[in-house]
Amino acid sequence: MSGLPTPPNAGQDLTAAKALLMAGDAAGALPLMRALVAAEPSKHELRYWLASAALGAGQAEEADGALNDARLLHAFALIRGFGGDVQRLTKDPEYAVAVAQMLYDANAIATAGVALSLAISAGHPDMQALFTYGLCLHHQGRAEEAALVFRAVTESDRTTAQAHEFLLFSLFFVNDGVRRHAAEAREWGRLYEDKGPAPALKNSREPGRKLRIGYVSPSFVQLQARQFVVPLIESHDRQQVEVFLYPAEAAGETEWAQPVTVRAIGALSDQDAAALIRKDRIDVLVDVWGHNPGNRLPVFGRRAAPVQVTWLNYQQTTGLSNMDYALHADSVPTPGMAELFTETVWTVPRISAPFRPDPQARVSPAPSLASGQVTFGSFTNPAKISDETVAAWARILKGRPGSRLLLKYRYYEDHVLARVMAARFAAHGVDMDRLVFDGHTKGEAYENAFGLVDLALDTSPCQGGTTSLEALSRGVPVLALRGETFYSRTGVAIVTEAGLPDLVTDSWDDYVAKAIEVSASPAGLQALRDRAAAGFAAAPYRDEAGVARMMEQAYREMFELWRVKA
Repeated sequence: MSGLPTPPNAGQDLTAAKALLMAGDAAGALPLMRALVAAEPSKHELRYWLASAALGAGQAEEADGALNDARLLHAFALIRGFGGDVQRLTKDPEYAVAVAQMLYDANAIATAGVALSLAISAGHPDMQALFTYGLCLHHQGRAEEAALVFRAVTESDRTTAQAHEFLLFSLFFVNDGVRRHAAEAREWGRLYEDKGPAPALKNSREPGRKLRIGYVSPSFVQLQARQFVVPLIESHDRQQVEVFLYPAEAAGETEWAQPVTVRAIGALSDQDAAALIRKDRIDVLVDVWGHNPGNRLPVFGRRAAPVQVTWLNYQQTTGLSNMDYALHADSVPTPGMAELFTETVWTVPRISAPFRPDPQARVSPAPSLASGQVTFGSFTNPAKISDETVAAWARILKGRPGSRLLLKYRYYEDHVLARVMAARFAAHGVDMDRLVFDGHTKGEAYENAFGLVDLALDTSPCQGGTTSLEALSRGVPVLALRGETFYSRTGVAIVTEAGLPDLVTDSWDDYVAKAIEVSASPAGLQALRDRAAAGFAAAPYRDEAGVARMMEQAYREMFELWRVKA
């Protein structure tokens, strides 16, 4: 085709550019990649390599543009591959939204995001499409962009608390996230917390009596939090506390080894749910779910119980003035943390929840014993893989020649998302053949995946929780970073209390050095695996009764402060 520059040795130039990138010379690779893209602008693969070179050379704006172009071209190719009409996609917003929903349901969130961006650009008026687009951005790790979209959704409808909560959640992952989240959570509380007079509470102030403890969550046996909540509920001392559960629906929530009162509140208004809880004379009401979808935080905003506590699944402030306490392990607090919470931060020793592993969990040998190849792994949501985390993991891979990194999560079923992640690593000199992507699996396949990992790598500043515990329950050691904010320390106790304090590091340099050190030999990795398995079995979060006694003591101390209050 005339008019386009055609490098005489395009294949050689691409090979040369890749070699420069892998050698750490992104600046040298960048002009080669620019020329290749100019010659063949329709090839998404070239644009991915251009993005890597630009990112490695510190040209962030050019890198973002190249990645956006690569996503678009790659998504078009994939949509054509399953019979989609790309021409119609660019002209028919309704069709674009329908295609996007199909892709989103198939975990192809980056590809779905491209289709939704076309619909929105064409003026599609549906706020649900904009909301889903925000989710697509969020789960790709594009936190700042997601926050902008969710803010637009929020500002379009200030009457819906739930829309605003997705903005809150996106702020977990942005720069300066804990401060920005705290400010936005206060705004959420200002908008949606009931400002009426305090209701009359008829709870007895008799000292030492049995307490009535209520837990609020969309479900207690069907959601991820079940591995933490179920053992606590089952282990509560019924001589000391009476337990009430407030799920959305009662179906599946009523069969318990010990007496439990279940009151479904999914069909009740916030006002009616709060009235029901007051009628039950709950002494301590515990929010399990935070601002996650399906929560009932406005019930707490109506002061349903004398003592109200947020715990477990959210970690940051709710922004409610009527939420009395946020319960954390004593390893979490950092200077300035108290000012970020509307609640009083209440700490308990060592750990703040029990954990019951999957009964199918099994410990397998370190895989490098048989293969000779070290495999690092992360099973966390791509949203948590920050640029700092990518840079550190790349240094580890380069420092341990021949090693690989297994990235497993359902969204890696999206080829666009996986390729973007590979481009981020290439910017740091790590070729894509060092990365293994795996999607969602269950049962035996899920168990086998842990058998492929020698050392699990935690993310920062947003750390893993359940994923780290699941790894440790299968003997896979976890390397963690003690961050500078409370939120970047929420996973530290998981590793420390499994008897692996030496795998908790205080800087990215120490983190990288430790990973390289402990992966020096398969025998050393097996010894570490043996320690992880034994440490997990003896960890305090495996002492379900002990954690229940600790929590009961905390609840009683909280209630006692209310009881003696004038």
